[in-house]
Amino acid sequence: MVAFADLSLSFLFGLSGLTARHDDTSLESHHAEHVVRSPVCEQIASEVSSSSVVYYPGAYFQSSSYQYLKDNYHWSASSTQNSQCTFEPTTADDVAIALRILGQTQTQFGIKSGGHAANAGFSSTPGVQIAMYSFSDVVYDSTAQTATVGTGLLWDDVYVALQPYNVSVVGAKVTGIGVGGVVLGGGYSYLTNQHGLGFDNVVSFELVLPNGTVTDISDSTNPDLFFALRGGFNNFGIVTRVTVKTYPQSLVWGGRISYSHDQWDGATAAIAHYAANLTDTKASIYNTYNYVAGVAEESTILFYDAPIRPYDIFEDFLTAPHIEKDIGTRSYVNLVQSLPLNVTSNLRSVFHWIAMEEVTVPALDMIANETLFWGAALEAASAKIISYDVDIYVPTLYDHVASPTAYPASRDKGYSFIEVYYGWSDAQFDDVIFQAVNASAQHMIQALTDLGQNIADVPVYPNNAPPNTTLERMYGVNVPRLQEIKKAVDPDNIMGLSGGWKF
Repeated sequence: MVAFADLSLSFLFGLSGLTARHDDTSLESHHAEHVVRSPVCEQIASEVSSSSVVYYPGAYFQSSSYQYLKDNYHWSASSTQNSQCTFEPTTADDVAIALRILGQTQTQFGIKSGGHAANAGFSSTPGVQIAMYSFSDVVYDSTAQTATVGTGLLWDDVYVALQPYNVSVVGAKVTGIGVGGVVLGGGYSYLTNQHGLGFDNVVSFELVLPNGTVTDISDSTNPDLFFALRGGFNNFGIVTRVTVKTYPQSLVWGGRISYSHDQWDGATAAIAHYAANLTDTKASIYNTYNYVAGVAEESTILFYDAPIRPYDIFEDFLTAPHIEKDIGTRSYVNLVQSLPLNVTSNLRSVFHWIAMEEVTVPALDMIANETLFWGAALEAASAKIISYDVDIYVPTLYDHVASPTAYPASRDKGYSFIEVYYGWSDAQFDDVIFQAVNASAQHMIQALTDLGQNIADVPVYPNNAPPNTTLERMYGVNVPRLQEIKKAVDPDNIMGLSGGWKF
């Protein structure tokens, strides 16, 4: 995702601060003429416990209207939809009641954790929007060295809650990302070189099955579902809580350093040198080549999992000419929040993902050229931000899990990756942008192949796959097994009423 300096971090309309939890239905009943009430929504409201709340569009009281807007709001404008109502459950049993009603009435629904899905309809809906905010607990078990966290949280919240215990978890590496998408989709992190992907560190899931049963899923209780949930998203029910491994967490060293276009050669050389010499798994970097409003800039997040860095591994970044630097010893959550992700809020969005065997100067020059070419070419298509990000990992990043996961289909070899992000404002250019991001991905795959890298068939990361990506392109040989598990768990295809990648 894009990283650049001197831009506002505010959310659209200040929605991130709208946390009212009450809904005075006794008073609002006097103003029913202001409220559009779906029969399905009313049924859910009448059958769930009093602690869970349904919000409607056009509600008379401002708090209810704001909650409805907040529940529907997504980081990407292309993902936000107006639902019939929003539902904020507070218990797994209430989630089960809602699933039963939605299945019986064949009503479309969306499941929102952090709301960071870019693809339209993946976690939003014109039907019933389930917002998981109330699953916001963080329970640390020092004996087991685990934390049980609700899927309504952002990873920022989890890091802050665990900070007093001097531990952390493998979650998102940028601010504003929900727990759900990481523990069900993957989770590449600053800690991945040491501990693997986010879902590699899951011990168990609390899952509401499509039939309404609430159950704990682990490798010992249900190895098939444990396999499928780690990468298979919402195909198998709704996850309300997840227990993950924790690790000791001291202060860390790092932050953001940025380079103007005329300084890219120095930044590129530093990235390539780091990649060629990376052996210390406590080190991580996140590089972004950006084109924003006609201005090209490269930013790198440097990370070392200790208060003091080794001298040599980051030195080239610090000595190369640069325009901005915010680097030092800080808390882990402070470093995660140093990347201003929320500046991209309310743009239409698409991602792509390309693997790399080697991060070399020729490969990086190719990526830089893609940034400049498509940044200029798509300005007429209302593009505001074009970002090509380079995530560098050790080859052993997939070695930190005891049992197979839905993604990736093979863990025999680890890769580094190019993460492509396009942000634009006008929906009439959606097809143009989608064609462009796919054309760019194919061009980069061919260019890397020409450089001798065997990456054409490496699976696309499902969290960053663009619309219309095939299941086989993401899950490879695991697709038949995932389809069989889905059929066994959800024979009536209730979860097919929600969005996302479907088996």
